[in-house]
Amino acid sequence: MPWTIERKHDHVAVVTMNTNKVNAQNPAFFNDLHAAFDRLETEFDDCAVVLTGTGKVFTAGLDLDHHFAMFARRNIKEIDQWFAAYRATNLRLFTYPRPTVAAINGHAYAGGFITAINCDYRIASQGALQFALNEVPIGIPMPAVYCEIIKYAIGTQAASEFTLFGQVYDLEAACRMNVVQKTTAPGELLDAAIAWAAHVPPDCYPAYAFSKRALQAATMTAIDSAARLDLDFLSRGMSDPKSLQANARRYRELKGKDITWKLPS
Repeated sequence: MPWTIERKHDHVAVVTMNTNKVNAQNPAFFNDLHAAFDRLETEFDDCAVVLTGTGKVFTAGLDLDHHFAMFARRNIKEIDQWFAAYRATNLRLFTYPRPTVAAINGHAYAGGFITAINCDYRIASQGALQFALNEVPIGIPMPAVYCEIIKYAIGTQAASEFTLFGQVYDLEAACRMNVVQKTTAPGELLDAAIAWAAHVPPDCYPAYAFSKRALQAATMTAIDSAARLDLDFLSRGMSDPKSLQANARRYRELKGKDITWKLPS
C-alpha cells in the first residue's frame, strides 16, 4: 500500500509511512519513499512536509531479514548497488528544498533514527519512546555519509556517542542531545507538527531552499569527500566474517530465533 499523503493545512502535506507494521526499511520502503516524494514534488508542490508513522514505531530501521542475508552472501557489487540506492533515499529527504518536520509517533531505531534526523525539525509524542543508532552493536559499520548527516543534525559529540556505542536513549535524553526539539501530548502530535511546518508560507520557499542549501553546504562537501571511504571500505566491513557473526548473534537476541542464511566457514 503506498504511503498516504493528505493536505491537512493550506500548505502542509502529512505523509504517513505504512510500508509494513514497523516501517522496517527494505527495497519496498525505499520505493515507497521515492514514490511519495515524486508526488510531493508534483501534486503538493506548494506544501511543506510532515513525515510520520503509525502505532508504536516511527520506523525500526533496516529490515534485518533482508539485509543480514544480503551481507552474508558477501557479494561486494550487490552491497555497493544496494548502498547507492539507500544513500540516494536518505539524501533525497535530507536535501528536500521545502520544510520537513518529523512527527515522531514512536520508537526510532538505526535507519529510522536517521530518517527522523533527515528532517529539518523533530517533534515527538510524549511517552516511553526509544531512540538508538545501534548499527555498531549489531555489526553494521555506520556509513560515512550518515556520520556527516548525524553530526549536522545533533552535533559532533552527541553523534559520536550515539554512533559508536549504540545505546538506547529515552525521550528525555533524546531532547537533551538535540535529536528531538519539541514534545507534545500524544493526541496533539500531528497538530503541533503541522503548525510548525506552516511557519514558512509557500512564497518563501525559494528563500527557504537557498538558505537550507547554504546551511548544508559544508556537510554536503564532507559527504562528497567521504564517498570514497564508503565506496572503498563499507561493503567489505558489512560482509566481514566478524560483522556477520555479530549480525547473527544480535538477530537471535532480537528475534528469538535462529538465522535462515549461511555464515562463511
